[in-house]
Amino acid sequence: MREHIDTFLVSVGKERGLSANTVAAYRNDLEQFATFLGSAYGLGSWADLSPAELGDFIAYLRQRQYAETTVARKLAAVKSFCQFLKEQGILAINPADRLPSPKVGRFTPRAITPEEVTALITAASSDPSPEGLRDRAMLVTLYATGMRVSELTALDVKDVDLERGLVRVNRNPERPRWVPLNPEAIATLQEYLQTGRPLLVQRPDEPALFLNHRGSRLTRQGFWLILKQYADQAGVPEVTPHTLRHSFALHALSQGCELRELQRILGHVSPATTLVYQQLLQQAATSPDGHLSTGSASTYTEAVSQGVTVVPHE
Repeated sequence: MREHIDTFLVSVGKERGLSANTVAAYRNDLEQFATFLGSAYGLGSWADLSPAELGDFIAYLRQRQYAETTVARKLAAVKSFCQFLKEQGILAINPADRLPSPKVGRFTPRAITPEEVTALITAASSDPSPEGLRDRAMLVTLYATGMRVSELTALDVKDVDLERGLVRVNRNPERPRWVPLNPEAIATLQEYLQTGRPLLVQRPDEPALFLNHRGSRLTRQGFWLILKQYADQAGVPEVTPHTLRHSFALHALSQGCELRELQRILGHVSPATTLVYQQLLQQAATSPDGHLSTGSASTYTEAVSQGVTVVPHE
């Protein structure tokens, strides 16, 4: 049964261009499902799967007091997998077709204002060391592109084309995702590559763009610690890498970025995911003070006045 999970993950990864973290989450959820079926029913073939086992799996998850959002995520993975098994002819019918989805609370992205982003970047700009140049380049690039932190730390030097002002976020040859860089991101990356990275690198064949003090690839955890340090210095509480991703999306839309283009830049598989940002902006337009409850500015002109350009131009 595990081989079918492996085949599904390869297929869905290529088809949807999913990140490594998303594929890993799918694997964990489906392997938990397979383990449950084996221990509870002794099921040895996916062909024997029925709606009854799926219902019992949901009950099992709730008995273990998983959050409804977690149950919904696991069920989404199972539903996609069942559809795959049907398409492969392993299942005659999809037992998950009529399975109800758990009701979860609506997710509201949390963003920060352009002034707060500027404060973060300013905090990093005060350090002229190689690490400071790296940190400023990372913060500016993350905010200028809206990429995920896993995508940021996975960047290699060859993924950055400063002449064309582009960065290759997804290196999947079948689904390459080139994202434009704004002038500030180009400038900070160029300074880091010319002045900062040569003092951090220890092996001439090191491919990673952003390096730690040992000269190897900076990890996601390492970036989180760096971001927290500058957030504390700037007095911006509760900032995560995804906060900058949400901020980029909201500020880009408020300046006039097309929804479909934003979906492409962010790498969203479903347009419904990107639509959340537009709905938030519409709420801000009708609110008494014209601002989002998430903390994001309703217009992008504030960012321009601060000298921060976040919407990429092709």
